[in-house]
Amino acid sequence: MAAEILDGRAVSAKILDLVTKDVADLGRKPVLATVLVGDDPASRTYVRMKAGRCAKVGMESRRIELPGQTTTAELVARIRELSDDPSVDGILLQHPVPHQIDERAAFEAIAPEKDVDGVTRTSFAMMAFDEGGFASATPGGIMALLDAYEIPLSGKHAVVVGRSPILGKPAGLLLLARDATVTYCHSRTTDLPARVAEADILVAAVGRPALIRGNWIKRGAVVIDAGYADNTGDVEYEAAAERASFITPVPGGVGPMTIAVLLAQTARAARQKK
Repeated sequence: MAAEILDGRAVSAKILDLVTKDVADLGRKPVLATVLVGDDPASRTYVRMKAGRCAKVGMESRRIELPGQTTTAELVARIRELSDDPSVDGILLQHPVPHQIDERAAFEAIAPEKDVDGVTRTSFAMMAFDEGGFASATPGGIMALLDAYEIPLSGKHAVVVGRSPILGKPAGLLLLARDATVTYCHSRTTDLPARVAEADILVAAVGRPALIRGNWIKRGAVVIDAGYADNTGDVEYEAAAERASFITPVPGGVGPMTIAVLLAQTARAARQKK
């Protein structure tokens, strides 16, 4: 039996409807500053999409574009200016940045109260301790998608393939907070197919097309594919869909949820500042 699709587009549309109402009640336009360094075509597309979504929910998207040769010091200084700007509610540094930049240093220049993408150490710690910080946007979107389909998490074995500090690691912590038992896998995991086969809930977050073969999937598992490269996810989709109970498409699954959570958290940041 083919898996049911976890439709991120439909769920994100409902979230954005709520954000639109929240923004209207706020009485002013929240401002999301997006910082783009260089000319990466995919990054430009993502920033343009986020600007379009901002307009639809009544937010202002303020674009800051910096040349590809920008240094870490220059980027950090610009982000600190935005952090100090009272008119800015949220800051997004588009990932990835050029190779010469210390991305972690740039992330840490974002004021925690404006870290609506959940990339700073402060946000990570607050999320881990359930102290009300901003969740990393993609893991937060994954959790919202699971909740929308009322997928039980307590007691389930969740396997996260990937250990990025803004995707794999926070996804595992959010699942752990919901009483799932979490296993992290990565490039040095021994016998990855066996670990994947144990998963009741699989989160693929590597960015390597079709890394995870469909016949590795446990029958009835929930498959969340957060990978994206060349318009393809980390999971061999067709074969996995024959075994899973639920599965996210790529595109149209996790991606729209990331943007929805980003804007929801921007609205929350504006509300908290009011």
